[in-house]
Amino acid sequence: MRLVDSSKLLELQNKPTNIRNICIVAHVDHGKTTLADSLISSNGIISQRMSGKLRYLDSRPDEQERGITMKSSSISLYHSVDQQEYLVNLIDSPGHIDFSSEVSTAVRLCDGAIVVVDVVEGVCPQTRLVLKQAYSENIKAVLVLNKIDRLILEMQLTPLDAYVHLTQVLEQVNAVMGELFATEILENEEITLDKQEKKDLKKEDNNFYDWTSALEDSDDSNLYFSPEQGNVVFASAADGWGFTIHTFAKLFSDKLGVKDEILRKVLWGDFYLNTKTKRFMKGAQEKAKKPLFVQVILDNLWNVYETIAMRNEKEKVPVICEKLGIKLTTRDLRHTDARIQLQSLMVQWLPLSNTVLNMVCRKLPSPKEILPEKVEKLMCSRIRDFDSFGLETQKLKEDFLACDSSNDRPVIVFVSKMFNVDKSMLSENKPKTLTPEEMAIRRERVRQLREERKQNNENVKDANTEEKKIVEEKEIIEEEEDKDQPIFIAFARIFSGRLRKGDKVYVLGPKHDPSKILNMNYQFDPDKKLKDLMSDEHITCTEIKSLYILMGREMEAIDEAVAGNIIGIGGLEDHVLRTATLSSTIACPAFSEMQYSVVPILRVALEPTYPSQLPQLVKGLKLLNQADSCVQVLLQETGEHVLVTAGEIHLERCLEDLKNNYAKIPITVSEPIVPFRETIVEPPKIDMANEEIDAQNVIDKEISKDIDPVIIVYTNNKQSRIKIRAKPIPSEITNLLDKSSDLLKAISQHIKTLQGLTKNNIETKFRELQINGTKHTLSDRMLKLIQAFKDELTSICSKLSPEWKDIVDQIWSVGPRNCGPNLLLNQTNDYFTKYLHHEKELKEDPRFEYESSFVNGFQLASLAGPLCDEPMMGVAFCVEEWKLEKESGEDVSYTFGPLSGQIMSAVKDGCRKAFQAQPQRLMAAMYSCDISVDQKVLEQMRLNPISDLRHGVTHSSGIPEVDS
Repeated sequence: MRLVDSSKLLELQNKPTNIRNICIVAHVDHGKTTLADSLISSNGIISQRMSGKLRYLDSRPDEQERGITMKSSSISLYHSVDQQEYLVNLIDSPGHIDFSSEVSTAVRLCDGAIVVVDVVEGVCPQTRLVLKQAYSENIKAVLVLNKIDRLILEMQLTPLDAYVHLTQVLEQVNAVMGELFATEILENEEITLDKQEKKDLKKEDNNFYDWTSALEDSDDSNLYFSPEQGNVVFASAADGWGFTIHTFAKLFSDKLGVKDEILRKVLWGDFYLNTKTKRFMKGAQEKAKKPLFVQVILDNLWNVYETIAMRNEKEKVPVICEKLGIKLTTRDLRHTDARIQLQSLMVQWLPLSNTVLNMVCRKLPSPKEILPEKVEKLMCSRIRDFDSFGLETQKLKEDFLACDSSNDRPVIVFVSKMFNVDKSMLSENKPKTLTPEEMAIRRERVRQLREERKQNNENVKDANTEEKKIVEEKEIIEEEEDKDQPIFIAFARIFSGRLRKGDKVYVLGPKHDPSKILNMNYQFDPDKKLKDLMSDEHITCTEIKSLYILMGREMEAIDEAVAGNIIGIGGLEDHVLRTATLSSTIACPAFSEMQYSVVPILRVALEPTYPSQLPQLVKGLKLLNQADSCVQVLLQETGEHVLVTAGEIHLERCLEDLKNNYAKIPITVSEPIVPFRETIVEPPKIDMANEEIDAQNVIDKEISKDIDPVIIVYTNNKQSRIKIRAKPIPSEITNLLDKSSDLLKAISQHIKTLQGLTKNNIETKFRELQINGTKHTLSDRMLKLIQAFKDELTSICSKLSPEWKDIVDQIWSVGPRNCGPNLLLNQTNDYFTKYLHHEKELKEDPRFEYESSFVNGFQLASLAGPLCDEPMMGVAFCVEEWKLEKESGEDVSYTFGPLSGQIMSAVKDGCRKAFQAQPQRLMAAMYSCDISVDQKVLEQMRLNPISDLRHGVTHSSGIPEVDS
C-alpha cells in the first residue's frame, strides 16, 4: 500500500530546494535495479520482501526474462529526513553497453547520480563510462559499494582482508575520478592562458608556464568518494541493508562515550583504539592493530552472517535481535530459510532505503543549485562560445540558475527522449470510481432513456436498429484502430518557468540557432508539424495536451508542473523526433547534443513476410526510429530497408518491438552483419612467403610501369580536366580526424556558407556572415580549437615521412559527411583553398563557383566505396591538377547538363578509380572485452574459447595478480 498519495507529491513539486533529481548508474549486474526496488519499497509501492525479485521499474517482458534493464524508467518518491520533506525523482538506467544511450538521456535530466559498484568485480568498463558521462554533464555523484555479502559468503574473506579489498576498490573508483578531473583542469587552463595572453602582461612572465600549478591550485576536496564525508554507502542490496560511517558513528557514540563528530573522522582509515589510554590513535597497520572500521563494524557484520547464514544457529537469533534492539515477527523466527531470517534482521537493523535516501537528500544538489558551468554546457556546444549568443539569449542563463516558476519567467523544457506506453498506463484511460452524485445523474439518464423507448413505436425502432448497428460497427473499428496506435510520451525536465496543460510553446529542433533567427524577419507558420519543415527550418508550435508524474509502470495526470521537476508530456509525437527543446521564446537555444558512448554498428535487412504489408513495415520503422535514440533506419538504393543497432541484444529488442508494438506484422530478417570500411594500403614489397617481389618477375615489373596511380578525368563536355591520386593516411592522422569530428563539421559549415556567396556580393555577404561567432569572424573559441587542431596535426606530420610535411596547408575537405577520416588534399599550383586558413582573403577565380560541386563529388565517393558501397576510411585523395576552360560562347548544358553536376560526377568517378589503382582492403569492426569466469572453468575457456564463434582472438588468459 502506497504510503504517500499523489497530492503530497504535487505539493512537494512546488519546492525546488527540496527536490532531488537523481539516476542510478553502474555496470551491468552490479545491482542497480535491486537497489531501486529497495528505495521504492520505502514508499510502500512494493513489499520489502519483493525487492530484487519484482524488478518494479523493469516493465518490459524481455527485461524480466533476461534480468537486465533495457530502458530508463523514472519514479517519484517521498522521503523525510532532518525534519524536512523531499521529493526524489529517481531514474533507473541500463548497465548493458548496448543500451548506454539510455544512460545519456537519464544523466542529462539529473542533478545527481548514485554510482553502484560490485565490490567483488570492482571497476568495470561500463563503470568508467558512466563516471565519465556523469562528470561530463557536471553531475555530482555518490557511491554505493554493493554486494558486500559476497565477500563473506562467496570469497569467505576475513574482516581485515575485506577491509583491505574495500580500500582497493575505493581507490580504483577515485583514480577514475582523478583522471577525469586532471584532464578537464588542463583543458580549462589552456583556455584561461589564452585569455590572459590578451591582457598586457610583461614578457618575462610569459616565457614559461608550470602546468602542474593548475592541478595544485584546483579545489578537488569534493571530487573524491570518501566514507568520512558521508558520500559512500557500504551495502548488500540483495539482503536489503546498507550503512555509512555516520550510521555507526551515531550507534556507537553513546556506547564508547565519544562524540559523534570524532567517530566520523576515525571510523575509516588507519586508526585504532588504544585500550590502555582509551584514545584513538593513528598507525594501525604499522602496529599490527585492527582498524576501527574492522573492529567496530565489519567484525559485527561477520558475526551476524556466520551465526545465521553459515552456521544456521537459530537459537542465537533472538539473542542477537535483543542486543541490536530489534524485533522479528514469529513468522520470521520460525522460518526454515536462514537467508530470509538474515534479511529480515538486517533490514530492521541497517535499512538500505533510509541510508541511501538520507545520503541523497544531504549530499546531492537540488535543481536550485545548478552550476553556471553546467548551464553554459547545456546552452552551447563544445566548439561554441557562450558570448557569441545575442543578449536576449544570454539573459536566459539567469533563468536557468534561478529555477523559478514565476509567471514572468520564460518556459524552458528539455525533452531527452520519446518513449512508447500502453494506453492502459495513462490515468485518463483507467476506470474511475463514481461519486454518489455522479451515480444519481447516471440513474436519471437511464430512466429517461427507458421512457423515450417506450414512447417510440415499434416501426421506428426497427428502422433505427440497422442504422445503430452500422454506427456501432464504425465506432468499434475506430476504437480498435485507436487502441493499435502507439502513444508516445516525452521524457522531459523543466529548467525554468511553469508549464500548464493547454499552454502553447515553441518546439525547437536540435539544429535551432537563435542567432540566425533573431537577425532576420523569420516568418513562422504555427500550423506546421515536423514532417512539413524544410531543411533549414527547425521550429514548430504546439499545445501541451497532457502532463504526467512518472511513477514507474504508472503515470498520473497533472494540470501543471513547475521548474526543477522531471515529468512526462503527451501529444508531442508530431513535433519531436527524438530530442527537442520546448520554450516560450525562440531566443532560447537548442540544448547541446548529447554524447552517446556507442554508435549503431550491427545491421540487418528487413522485409514483410507478406509483400502487401510493406506500408505497415515502413510505418513501424518510423515509429521505432522515434522511440529509440540509438537506432538507424536506412532505405538503400535497391529499395531494401536496413535496421542498424548497437548490438545483438539491442537488435533482438528492436525486432520484438517492431513485430509486437509498431508494425504488428510478421517480418523476415536477414543474417546480421557488421559494417565494413574500405581503405587502401601501401603497395606490398614481399609476398606471403617473405620473398621479395621486386627481384622476381621482371615481366610483371615492366607491365606495372604502364599502370599509373594518378587518374586523369574529364567532364563530359571536356571543359574541365582533373588529375587525382589516392594514398593511404597514417593511423595517427586518421585517429585525430576521428576525434575532431565536431570541429571539422563546424568548419565545413563555415566553408559551405562562403561557397554560397557569389562573386558580385562577396564583401556585402561576408559582413553578414556569423557562424559560431560575432559578425565578420568566427568565435575566439572556434579559432583557438582550429589552431589547436593544426598544431597537433603539424606535430604528428613532423614525425612521419616528408610527403606529409605540408598537409595542413593542403587540406581541402574531409569526408564522408564533412567530418570523416578521409582527406581531400589540394596539391595544385594555381588554386588555393580556405579550409583551415580563415585569415586569407577571398580571391576571384572562375573555379570558385564550382568548388562546392568538386567537394561534393569527393563526399559521395568517400561515402560509398567501389568495393561494397561502404564508407572509406584512412584514404587521402590528392588533387594534382584542376583545369577549367569554360566556353563563353555556345551553351552545351542542354546536352551534358550543368557544368557543376558534371564536375561532381567526374570527381566521384576519379576518386573511385584512384582508389582502385591502389591495393585495396576491407576493414572489419573490432570488439574487445574482458571475460571474467570462475577459476574452476578457466581451463575449459582456454580449450574452447567462446570468441571462436565470432572469429575472435584470445590475447591472454589466466589469473590476474591482485595486490594485497
